[in-house]
Amino acid sequence: MPVEFDPGAFLSDFAEMSAFGATPAGGVHREAATAADGQAREWLRGWFDRHGLVTRVDEVGNMFGCAEFDPGAPYLLIGSHLDSQPTSGRFDGAYGVLAGAYAAAAVAATPPDQPRLNVAAVNWFNEEGSRFSPSLMGSAVYTGKRSAADVLDTAGLDGVTVREALSGIGFHGSDAAPAAGAFLEIHIEQGRTLIDGRYDIGVVTENWTAYKYSVTVLGEQAHTGATHMRYRHDALVGASRAVLAVRAVADEFGPATVLGSVGHLTVEPNSPVVVPSRVRLAADLRSHDADVLERAHRSLLDRWAAITEDREVVVRVDSAALRPAGGYHAAGIALAGEVADRLGLRWRTLPTMAGHDSVNLRDVVPTVMLFVPSVDGISHHEREYTTDEQMLAGVRMLTETARAAVGGALEAAGLS
Repeated sequence: MPVEFDPGAFLSDFAEMSAFGATPAGGVHREAATAADGQAREWLRGWFDRHGLVTRVDEVGNMFGCAEFDPGAPYLLIGSHLDSQPTSGRFDGAYGVLAGAYAAAAVAATPPDQPRLNVAAVNWFNEEGSRFSPSLMGSAVYTGKRSAADVLDTAGLDGVTVREALSGIGFHGSDAAPAAGAFLEIHIEQGRTLIDGRYDIGVVTENWTAYKYSVTVLGEQAHTGATHMRYRHDALVGASRAVLAVRAVADEFGPATVLGSVGHLTVEPNSPVVVPSRVRLAADLRSHDADVLERAHRSLLDRWAAITEDREVVVRVDSAALRPAGGYHAAGIALAGEVADRLGLRWRTLPTMAGHDSVNLRDVVPTVMLFVPSVDGISHHEREYTTDEQMLAGVRMLTETARAAVGGALEAAGLS
């Protein structure tokens, strides 16, 4: 019989883990490879040790807590990420890591009669992309979408590289990552669908498509008190117009059809008495409909080009990276529904609007993505919240899905 799940132990562990990088308002500030992230990682390594999971750390800081049944078999990986946005919520990512650790340890303790996969909990490096850009770094290297060398050489705004930051916290590893045969991730929804419909579990069917932009607005440095307005080339004024263009594109396509945001600005030289010469910004557009997103993308490029044509500044699009939409595997969706029914959980299917590490893993192995509700749909905010009961239901759901997957339930899933 499976080992009994201890809800009190999980909630106590979650509270202890949430103390690393905790903010006074109840959230966390735990960006990738900071001291707080290092503390959370050391805590997780200790948790793995106490629960019989062998820790491996690869060269880009991905952490794996492994249990092996068959030395020749690939692994079911289960997990998410410990890093957070600045002054963010304590549930995003971290809940999925701890739930994955509990599920992996439970399956390791009482595996199915004939396990077809080994099992490992995983903490992916830099899912959020706030300190180092782009996001989803660790899982992108794992799946071969990015090279480890390029990631390690990536510098944050403070000039510190990923290599230096990981070495500084002791997590620039050298272990071989376990080969995946399947992947499970559970995450807070970061939306209102489940909470408004009073569902316990969401089973993700597909992801929204997105464009991620890096843009530089070029002007000319000048004295704010001595340069007449007609002679100014103010990069911040141009950047403000570029930001409003993103909102205008979202408005152009109607409510909930296209989402558009600018979440980061760097102003140079950033002095009170100097007209800004350069502004760097990060923008994104997202839509459920790939064709609509392409039209929105073209509209945004036209709006930015029009700012340049006015001749005060130059808006230069340095990169426009497309993250395409894609579906999760039908066999995994069906398996999750069967497990939820067996556990008496109320569930539904839904897409994910946000990106997750599962979007990378889905392209190479059968993958199941699960959601638990987010109260009021709040995320990337210190008021982010999921109830104890919702978290515990998710751990039970994840554990039973993992046990079935280790027993071979996803073998026929393929990559269709």
